[in-house]
Amino acid sequence: MQGWSLGLALVAGTAIFGPGVARADDWGCQVILCLSNPGGPEQYSQCVPPIERLWRALRHGDPFPTCDFGAGGSQGTFSSNTFASRGYCREDLLYWGGPEQSELLCRASGAINVDINNRLYTRVWWDVGGQGSTVTEFYGTGSTEVPYDPTQSATLFLQQIEQDSGSGGGH
Repeated sequence: MQGWSLGLALVAGTAIFGPGVARADDWGCQVILCLSNPGGPEQYSQCVPPIERLWRALRHGDPFPTCDFGAGGSQGTFSSNTFASRGYCREDLLYWGGPEQSELLCRASGAINVDINNRLYTRVWWDVGGQGSTVTEFYGTGSTEVPYDPTQSATLFLQQIEQDSGSGGGH
């Protein structure tokens, strides 16, 4: 399977980034390809322009780009953005802020889930602690990480705080 993923990346990368081949409607496909990289969406220089364009678009509230895989398509391959909040965050990105440090907030602006073959492949948290920083979670072939539900992170965070305060800790 890893060979398939690498092959897909090489074919898609050649088709998308090849000179004179890229089309205006390829942006969504470039974005999916770059976001699916376990090393992060901007690890490769070819990914920097389409991903920087994505961050600008999302910060301005523009819709997430789509990719038309064409004839035969790539069934089960898609990506989507969810804006981060206390209700959708990584547990380690949650913090106390707002008035009197009493509001539970998320350090990221959003998370982009990339599914390949209808399975979560990567999740990229963007604008972590400021513009441009990302955290990439890789769940594809070879990963030992188990996907978690970001809608449960606040509950787990608060349970940990409660447990720590009961054992002499605190926040």
